[in-house]
Amino acid sequence: MSLTSNPMPHTVLIVAGGRGTRMGTDRPKQFLPLAGRPVLMHTLETFHRWDATADLILVLPADQRDEWQQLCSAHNFSVSHRVTSGGETRYHSVQNGLRLAPADGLIAVHDGVRPLVSPSVIAACFAVAADDGAAVPVVPMIESVREADVNGRSHPVDRERLRVVQTPQVFRADVLLAAYRLPYDPRFTDDASVVEASGVPVRLVPGNRENIKLTTPMDLVIAESLMRRSLKKSSIAEQ
Repeated sequence: MSLTSNPMPHTVLIVAGGRGTRMGTDRPKQFLPLAGRPVLMHTLETFHRWDATADLILVLPADQRDEWQQLCSAHNFSVSHRVTSGGETRYHSVQNGLRLAPADGLIAVHDGVRPLVSPSVIAACFAVAADDGAAVPVVPMIESVREADVNGRSHPVDRERLRVVQTPQVFRADVLLAAYRLPYDPRFTDDASVVEASGVPVRLVPGNRENIKLTTPMDLVIAESLMRRSLKKSSIAEQ
């Protein structure tokens, strides 16, 4: 459900720079078929369904933009969005996307290959960011974890203290724009790390376990099953 009563405008940067290497394919993973359509279309539709007024900005490698336009035409994809070119790293791609973003409101940054984020998680992240400036969805670590050192030794880590980070990561526009004026640091692995480097603390929000990042062939198999189950439930509910 959309937070239509929230007066702060919503901007969503969807960053899709994958090349498909770990998928074992030459095709960019965001263009791979999922339930009959490219992954990226499902991701854009997820945010459009949550808030049809949100400004959707898609960041793609420059050499993938033509293929994306062809896919949109082939699938009659009509969700309104703007497209800009990515940069050398994810950090630079987000910087490029932010050049199209307004200086007010709330800005989410989301991985293009996470099509299964739930509307409730999106809503929660936007609500917390509106109050506190920065919100990141996370899920508990459920497997045992060990930390290895340079000598090949390892020791167990208390998994109760660990969280797996997801997207969308949502921020007040002023917070995110100020953070991305920092010089690039290879330790910036996500937007939260950039914002924290600027001195702003980040609030954690419970994510949804289905919100996996499609990286390997197994991820795509799991997503296909989850997506088709969701579509079947929606079809039954409409009858």
